[in-house]
Amino acid sequence: MSSVSDDERGEAAERAGPAAAPLPCTRLTARQAIAAVSEAYTELTDPEGPGTAAAASHAPAAAAFPPDGPLGWRGYDEMRARAHVRTGEHESVVTALATMGGTEAVVLSFEFRYLGGSLGERTGDRLEAAYTLARERGLPVVSLIATGGSRMQEGMRALTQLQRVAAQSARNRAAGLPQIAVLRDPTTGGGWATLGAAADVILALPGAQVGFAGSRVRPADADPYAYSAEGQLASGHLDAVVPPDRLRTTLQHWLHLLCGAGGAAGSGKSREVDALAPAPLPSARGVPGLPESGWGAVTRAREPRRPRAEAYLRAYFDDRQEISGDRCGGIDPGMRCGFGRHQGRTIAFAAQCGTATRPAGFRTAARLIRLADRLGIPVLTLVDTPGAANDAAAERAGTGAAIADAFAALATARVPVTSLLIGEGGSGGALALAAPDRLWATPDSYFSVIAPELAAAILKRDPAQIHETADQLRIRPQDLLDLGVIRGIAPPA
Repeated sequence: MSSVSDDERGEAAERAGPAAAPLPCTRLTARQAIAAVSEAYTELTDPEGPGTAAAASHAPAAAAFPPDGPLGWRGYDEMRARAHVRTGEHESVVTALATMGGTEAVVLSFEFRYLGGSLGERTGDRLEAAYTLARERGLPVVSLIATGGSRMQEGMRALTQLQRVAAQSARNRAAGLPQIAVLRDPTTGGGWATLGAAADVILALPGAQVGFAGSRVRPADADPYAYSAEGQLASGHLDAVVPPDRLRTTLQHWLHLLCGAGGAAGSGKSREVDALAPAPLPSARGVPGLPESGWGAVTRAREPRRPRAEAYLRAYFDDRQEISGDRCGGIDPGMRCGFGRHQGRTIAFAAQCGTATRPAGFRTAARLIRLADRLGIPVLTLVDTPGAANDAAAERAGTGAAIADAFAALATARVPVTSLLIGEGGSGGALALAAPDRLWATPDSYFSVIAPELAAAILKRDPAQIHETADQLRIRPQDLLDLGVIRGIAPPA
């Protein structure tokens, strides 16, 4: 909800001026924000004002409010009139069709100086019309958010707009249309909990205030970092904090990846994913030749100089953007997920980096796979981990449930998933990223039900038998091929 008078917020923003608001995310008007990230845009028709005539059939009808709104809030009409004089707007959001890097999108841009960018019934009218237009034209939605929350002067009628927005967002999600949010300053209350947090990709500008609780309704001793873009990124709730001078390019990259040529994403139509070509298999980048023994395979995979995920991603993709975080309060630096361009096509990727995978890593990978599946984008996974993290913190964070979620995401994916074992394949923590029946291995890798040292300790209780145990487990690439665990051994680059 809005934490202070929305009229006070808007007027204060105007009085402060550029000197008191150093970040472009606070200085830009709604239209300036659209212009800053697009080559051209056409505003959707505003029945109350002189807006241009784009998509006139989707322009919302002006709500028939009684004097001072649905609650009869004394002075509300005067507040709206002052906000209009101050901003030239009739509502807190401007909707438009915009072109960004050659990709057309529906843009929702908030005007914070209009009653604190708050959401009321007429805001809901505009948002619903814009989402509907996006579905009918098969377009992505880009939200440029700056809001203090729901409009208190309209009471529960304003708060229920969150359900309305959530329903529209869900329909666009079901239609396979990407949604990207840019969090300006501030993004709080229902605007964060619907338009922001529900987006597929969430970007924020540096220093932006981000959180469900506004500044005046938090506990007095609350850590302000938790309510900042940087704090939300560290907690796994955002994908990136993007400097203002890079925002336009970053949005163009994301739209190109999610909606560009060579993939089905963004069509908004039923896609025949069964006919979708899988991601091509990457070439092996490590030492050639197969190991002679099981322990030799382990030694190769544990070699510190062996190529890791970054080397494979850099060689495979021409351009890529990464997502971050599990949206549940955690991040795992040892899991790299995102989308990239390979041979003119968009490929999604989830890559383990050779460390023990934490619950947040499995959840982030599951999030990536489900997003790619919904957008009709093939997936590449790179498997490389000694196993799932097994410390107490990992157990408290739900290792078992997170692994189960990753298994389920792979098992239910309709798009093809290509998996390559590039190093250590440690038990279920590695198998959780391995596509059933579509797994290959590099010569410098191994896959085992358990680490040979642990198997020897459990079954033989004799450390001297580690090498023999490694052979018995049949963990070499050629053993895995004989056992039918992998489909083949990746050729060298």
